[in-house]
Amino acid sequence: MTQTLLAFDFGTRRVGVACGNTLMRQAQPLRSIAAEGDARFAQIKKLIAEWQPDALVVGVPFHPDGAAHAVTEQARRFARQLHGRFQLQVHEVDERYSSVEAERDDPDDLDAASAAVILQQFFNENP
Repeated sequence: MTQTLLAFDFGTRRVGVACGNTLMRQAQPLRSIAAEGDARFAQIKKLIAEWQPDALVVGVPFHPDGAAHAVTEQARRFARQLHGRFQLQVHEVDERYSSVEAERDDPDDLDAASAAVILQQFFNENP
């Protein structure tokens, strides 16, 4: 059965969003959400209504040596909030190098491109 997924690159100012499905296993950047608090979740709710995902993926940042940093717990909290608000399974992906990889493609929307890298990593790690 094909599943649709939405992936998020969490940031304190913006959240990048990408989509993909388990049939094609190809992540595509969607957009960035430049909002905070309830306004951010209202925009995510609209995307969930539009895309009807079966699960969500959230990138969790770490230092290159694997140590947590300031945004690590914030990203995990965001993942828990997504699960609590939308009752969807949320997968966490180590996104240590997603922004670096996304920058190589010179995208118009770095946050959405980073979300696509996170989702592609999830597909690659879960055959």
